[in-house]
Amino acid sequence: MMDNKDLEAEIHPLKNEDRKSQENLGNRLKNEDNLKSTPPQTRLSRCRTVAFFLSLFTCLFVVFVVSFIIPCPDRPESQRMWRIDYNAAVTYDFLAMEDINRDRIQDVVFLYKNTNSTDNSNQSCADEGFSSPCAFVAAVSGANGSVLWERPVAQDVALVDCAVPRLSDGKSSACVLVGRPSSLTAVDLLTGETLWSQPSSFGGNASVLSPLLQVPDVDGDGAPDLLILTREATQVSGYIYSGSTGRQIGHRGSLGVDGDSGLLLHVTRTGAHYILLPCASSLCSFSVKGLYERVTGRESPFKRDPLWESMLNTSATRQLLHSSGAVRYLMSVPGKSGQDLLLVSSEACVLLDGQELTPRWTLGEVQVMRKPILGHYKPDTLAVVIENGTGTDRQILLLDLGSGAVLWSQALPSFPGGPPSASLPTADHRSAFLFWGLHELASTNEMEPRVAQHSLYMFHPTLPSVLLELVNISAHIIAFDALLFEPSRHAAYVLLTGPASPSVPGLVSVTKHKVRDLVPGSRVIRLGDGGPDSDQAIRDRFSRLRYRS
Repeated sequence: MMDNKDLEAEIHPLKNEDRKSQENLGNRLKNEDNLKSTPPQTRLSRCRTVAFFLSLFTCLFVVFVVSFIIPCPDRPESQRMWRIDYNAAVTYDFLAMEDINRDRIQDVVFLYKNTNSTDNSNQSCADEGFSSPCAFVAAVSGANGSVLWERPVAQDVALVDCAVPRLSDGKSSACVLVGRPSSLTAVDLLTGETLWSQPSSFGGNASVLSPLLQVPDVDGDGAPDLLILTREATQVSGYIYSGSTGRQIGHRGSLGVDGDSGLLLHVTRTGAHYILLPCASSLCSFSVKGLYERVTGRESPFKRDPLWESMLNTSATRQLLHSSGAVRYLMSVPGKSGQDLLLVSSEACVLLDGQELTPRWTLGEVQVMRKPILGHYKPDTLAVVIENGTGTDRQILLLDLGSGAVLWSQALPSFPGGPPSASLPTADHRSAFLFWGLHELASTNEMEPRVAQHSLYMFHPTLPSVLLELVNISAHIIAFDALLFEPSRHAAYVLLTGPASPSVPGLVSVTKHKVRDLVPGSRVIRLGDGGPDSDQAIRDRFSRLRYRS
């Protein structure tokens, strides 16, 4: 049976339609009221939509402008190898690296002695008041070897340092040159222009000890000042010069000791500055505070370390400690709580605590003939490279810096005075090591120094049983260095060759080689059991090495 509503709808259909229309109208009115009651949310939603599309359009526009309208700066193309030659010249054992022309590639600074410069500047010794030949300083592009600038700076050069900060901007550096017979000159690394030049007050018979030291600002001009030590007869004297003007601060001050080159500026853990210098078989010291007060007669802003002063007061000759054998090299190395000291004598190698000067470890019965270098044999763990002995008996030792334990050793014959070793940090937090040795390791007894070829060998701790012979050099090597020419990209070495005698002019050459380009043509040398890898597989592993800043 139908209910009442259905029956009524069947009897009066029009009346039912009117009712539905009225109900729909009521619903529409309710919906309009609801819409009118929420207009702020609708407007907010629309505003958000407009803001979103506006932001999207702005981003796309910026990307379009940057990508297609504004030209990207050209990245300088760095040549894999370049060479620059100077005829009838001699050179000095000095190389410095810095990005001079701001192209993000390290450039090379070196010295040579000649009558005239190359055709790049057309400057002669007479232009600066020197007689021929004279010493030139030159800066060449690390990208292609082109000369950035070069100019005569002194009659001869006794000492040079190219890491002296400039006062004007605090970013660029200057080269400070101690000339012979008596001059002190600072050259702007960016332009080669003379920043200042002053006569030195060294005695005529005084020899300049290396290196040139930078001490904190003592004259209040905001630039670090320069400390130069000289030796005349059996006395070492100190001179302090302003880093911004080159003027001498005070007068000469005697240290009361007889020392050699290889001096070091050490800062104790109390913040006191001390000069350390080898004194035969002892390590001598003098406080910068005491030297400043002696040369100026005024109170010094520097500190003294009570512990060090007590040790020095017990010795009339300013000796801190006695060494077994003559002190040959002295280095500051990172320690557990500040800087430690690595002392190398003719009979032992000792790591000293940087404050107490007590031995942390000692490697005895060694004859170290070259200044050690640092690198990483294990990831993020410093190691020190010791070249023990000379000639056919030379042995390369890699020691753990913290304990002195031998990590790796290999016999690698070489002649005295050969090029130094170097290390390059790799992306696995280790180092690739570069060693120089004789070309034919098996027949060194038959070779004469005048005809022997020096070979550059590459070693990486992940392949401890392999050496890679990269290149052979027959020319006389004056200086060598390996570094990253571009951050994390471009590992290369720089070689400075020239006449063996500074009195006989000849061909002087500066050469840059990218390390990775030498690997494909290298010779694989297996040290005992080299493993199952083929020579080509080993070369491929060296080619895949990545370097880090």
